[in-house]
Amino acid sequence: MAATGIFEVKLELQDDKASPSGRMLINKNYSGDFIGTGTGQMISKRTEGGDAAYFAIEEVEGEVAGRTGSFTLLHEGTMSGKEQSLTVKIMQGSGGGELKNISGNLEIIQKDGVHKYVLNYEI
Repeated sequence: MAATGIFEVKLELQDDKASPSGRMLINKNYSGDFIGTGTGQMISKRTEGGDAAYFAIEEVEGEVAGRTGSFTLLHEGTMSGKEQSLTVKIMQGSGGGELKNISGNLEIIQKDGVHKYVLNYEI
């Protein structure tokens, strides 16, 4: 099954002076076929040459297809001058409530300053 819509995201930079990587708090509001919120943390690194990577754990709560519950999203992204890669998957065993057995992934599409999602899932 697939749920589509948009989300708004606010990233709050954390001041970790002792760390060579950056850390941000994530706050999201999802609307569309999935209605809910996401909170989490992201760790990122950018090299002097412009290559970058990020990893995040996002705790999601909401409703999809009339079912309410929660699950965890695991984000892994890389970027270089030649290619970009982004994988966001639902952590196995993380579902709660009526989404207890959820599995799948989340596609993020950014266009014209708008964040769209496609939640591909099975329950």
